[in-house]
Amino acid sequence: MNTKNIATAAITSILALGTLTVTSANAVPNQPSAWEKCAGIAKAGKNDCGALNGSHNCAGQATVNDDINEWVYLPKGTCEKITGGVVKAEKPAKK
Repeated sequence: MNTKNIATAAITSILALGTLTVTSANAVPNQPSAWEKCAGIAKAGKNDCGALNGSHNCAGQATVNDDINEWVYLPKGTCEKITGGVVKAEKPAKK
């Protein structure tokens, strides 16, 4: 391998590493600063904690999809992006 090929291979490797680093840094969002209780989007059996109307007080007891009384925690700012999502409460994230 001549010097020109070695230099080209080295530059290509450095550029590829830089691209992977930028891609990886943007692939996972930062830890949320707050959570919101998002109602109206939970699937049956997939809710977080009790129903808003008091019909039950445990996670996983939703009986139908998208019930307005069933909710899940989502990072703040996410709920309103989901069709049918309604923000019912917010809480700060643990530090």
